[in-house]
Amino acid sequence: MAALQLPNDPMTDPSAEELIALRPWLKHDAMNGLLLDGVPLAGIADEVGTPTWVYSAETMRSRYKALAGAMADAGLAVHIHYAVKANDSRAVLSLFATQGAGADVVSGGELLKARRASFPASNIVYSGVGKSPAELSLALREDIGQINVESAEELDMLSALATAQNRTARVALRVNPDVDAGTNDKITTGRATDKFGIPYSDAIALYAVAASLPGIQPIGLATHIGSQILDIAPYRNAFARIAQLVHALREKGHRIETVDCGGGLGIPYRNDPSPSPAALAAAMKQTFHGLDVRLAIEPGRWLVGPAGLLLASVVLVKRTALDPFIVLDAAMNDLVRPAMYDAWHGIVPIAAKDAVAPARLFSVVGPVCESGDTFARSRSLPTLAAGARVAILDAGAYGAVMSSTYNARPLAAEVWVDQCRWSTIRDRQSIEEQWARERLPT
Repeated sequence: MAALQLPNDPMTDPSAEELIALRPWLKHDAMNGLLLDGVPLAGIADEVGTPTWVYSAETMRSRYKALAGAMADAGLAVHIHYAVKANDSRAVLSLFATQGAGADVVSGGELLKARRASFPASNIVYSGVGKSPAELSLALREDIGQINVESAEELDMLSALATAQNRTARVALRVNPDVDAGTNDKITTGRATDKFGIPYSDAIALYAVAASLPGIQPIGLATHIGSQILDIAPYRNAFARIAQLVHALREKGHRIETVDCGGGLGIPYRNDPSPSPAALAAAMKQTFHGLDVRLAIEPGRWLVGPAGLLLASVVLVKRTALDPFIVLDAAMNDLVRPAMYDAWHGIVPIAAKDAVAPARLFSVVGPVCESGDTFARSRSLPTLAAGARVAILDAGAYGAVMSSTYNARPLAAEVWVDQCRWSTIRDRQSIEEQWARERLPT
């Protein structure tokens, strides 16, 4: 199924002014150009260079508080577990740990990062379809709060490991509700044909098996139907099916303490309509109110996506018979979402003079030797000179964390903006560092 994003039609694209107007952490200043939380992005680029990721700490904090507040206003006591896969920067993890969030992890590496960022083990949920024996053993040793089991095979493996270690694993069965989230096919996770979760029709029988296995303490159910969801209806459908399972399991005498509702709340990359935390809270309350379960959610993109951007510089403008190409020094190895998902990101000039210059249609590309290294086609932008800078917006989630060193390009620097000050939180990678772990054969 195609992504529910608007077609790449410049007639429907929001302008730079419209993009900035809906992102109060951004502001165009007549002297200093584009500001993030009052900090001139040009100054960061002058000192650190480009491409560089820049994150707004205050935006992350305010979005976390808005999400938690929406749940509280609905009368829901919801545990918020930040989805580490969205952005696993140490600074980001530490911020959410300080706010009182838990962590949702999907690998042993993420689990260790979460622990080192001071997330309590009891507030960590481990999801994922392919947890290895070593990773499950790590989760048992750390005594994390919950393991979301995704198959009968994984349940058997976990039981054997827990028994061998004389430990007990607190387990929620991740159920696949066979609900289409209506998002991009590559980030939909709740259909019967997707690799994630236990088939809905198998859940009751497998819960009984879990209750009988040594080393296993089943405590509830989990579900996750996809990412970048822009409609509340799929949530309602999935939640309704999970609530039915809770009733059915309790009728058979099973104890259900918790329901993990997953994440996936979308953001308005293109100023497109997107659901609010209040709408998600209302859907949860409508379905689970009175069910006497502890609720949890796993937000990632919604918390950090809008808070980050990718600074890039223009290498050159290549003239062609069709739309000319603006070639940036950032590429698909930095931000892969447009190449991987045909994702749309706002692209905004940094300099004040560029912000008010006449615009025409350009394709915006990177220097990587792939035609897929394209950020935008037929995008309305001013004619930018070599060295001009742009900000690629809403890149705080699935940006740096998905970067690679393809074409021997170094990983970009990362910068943290907080309280009108900024600091580098990851230095730009050197070529020597890329080679550091390589060896010539003997």
